[in-house]
Amino acid sequence: MYLTGHLGMSTAAAAASANAWAGTEMVLPLAGALIADSRLGRYRAVLVAGVLYLLSLGMLTVSSTLRAPEPRAASSPSFAQLAFFYVALYLLAVARGFHRPCAEALGADQFTPSDGEDPSSRASRSSYFNWFHFSLSCGYGLATTGLTYVEDNVSWTVGFGACWAMMVLYLAVFLLGTPTYRAERHVGDVRFVEAVRAWAARVFRRKDAAGTERLLAGEPEDGKGKGFVAKLLPIWATSLIFAAILAQVSTLFTKQGSTLDRRLGMGTGIVVPPAALQFFLSFSMVTTLPIYDRLFVPFARRVTGHHAGLTTLQRIGAGMATAGVAMVGAALVEARRLRVAREAGLVDKPDAALPMSLWWMLPQYVLLGVAIVLGEIGLQEFFYDQVPDALRSVGLALCMSIFGVGNYVSGMLVSATDWATRSTGESWFSDDLNRAHLDYFYWLLAGLAALEVALFLHLANRYVYRSKDEL
Repeated sequence: MYLTGHLGMSTAAAAASANAWAGTEMVLPLAGALIADSRLGRYRAVLVAGVLYLLSLGMLTVSSTLRAPEPRAASSPSFAQLAFFYVALYLLAVARGFHRPCAEALGADQFTPSDGEDPSSRASRSSYFNWFHFSLSCGYGLATTGLTYVEDNVSWTVGFGACWAMMVLYLAVFLLGTPTYRAERHVGDVRFVEAVRAWAARVFRRKDAAGTERLLAGEPEDGKGKGFVAKLLPIWATSLIFAAILAQVSTLFTKQGSTLDRRLGMGTGIVVPPAALQFFLSFSMVTTLPIYDRLFVPFARRVTGHHAGLTTLQRIGAGMATAGVAMVGAALVEARRLRVAREAGLVDKPDAALPMSLWWMLPQYVLLGVAIVLGEIGLQEFFYDQVPDALRSVGLALCMSIFGVGNYVSGMLVSATDWATRSTGESWFSDDLNRAHLDYFYWLLAGLAALEVALFLHLANRYVYRSKDEL
């Protein structure tokens, strides 16, 4: 909404730009985690991220004052204004590259005993991942309601400034807990270049891998065993469509919702900002996570005997299937939206609100929320557990890179589909969404999700876990 409104971009360009940034900020954790696990340490990486957050959010606040806030302004922003904005935005991505894997791994480390094999510790850590994301969902819900309302009705400057102020509070609270944190294991005083070389050796299974490589891998000196990256790569690759589906929430879902009747009630005068529709996703997660953790897991534990109720791969597969169903629902809702636009004679009036309530989009948000609870959190737990102890941050970063590359996949699908359909007539992503066909694109994603689930089940049935406790 900022790109199409404040900066005047087209729908397709803004979606591709947003996907590119989201992809970058989810791939950068690979570098941030490697730096943290090889040299910096997770605690100090979180502190570095906090400082970068303050700098980038401060720059975003300033950049929002450099252009008049009217949407579709007559003059385009200057090159200097765009450069300043993108530097701030990608500096924010660097901050997230350190923070995303290291903060979550540091929390999970608090539930890791010295022997690393205590079943009760594994159950507690599994619950930790659920409640960690419960907390994220609460914050996300506040941001997509209160913060987006401020940005739409007050100013973007106040919204970005509020983010900067919250970051100051976050750092203060984080530092207060310093004396209580369990110390992380260090892999040794290894130079960063050596760490990169050792990690590459592990990836490509070089037989002449140095001692540093074995140290980072946490394996015996005989070097036996399959490289953990090569072992995890098939699961990583078959999760990309799942990640591409989740990318639609912050792009096409938001534009789709902007055309609906977003009044909360007749006569209230309260209009929900388009981005605030993402609150439905947070609401779904906040309600689903406690049910899953407190009701479903104990029941499934009695049935299956597994400490977490479901194995992580079973949980991931269920999440992928749910995401596919969500795309079917989204396609059906979009088809109805287009029909309402035709019947109301509003096809050529893209700025007019359609006589169709925003509540029609609730099911697709709820289903994707459930998909995240099952699939995304399952992937994070899986990648944390399936890497050597000294590389927990790298494991989480590998997981996050799925969603980074998934955003790139989504951007490429949008761009390729836009080019193909524009060359034969009206684009599926026309700036006038009443003439577009987002429903066809959602059907395409649903079909790809079905293929993904089939391939994932084939691979999951053949995967061998690091520990028998995880079976």
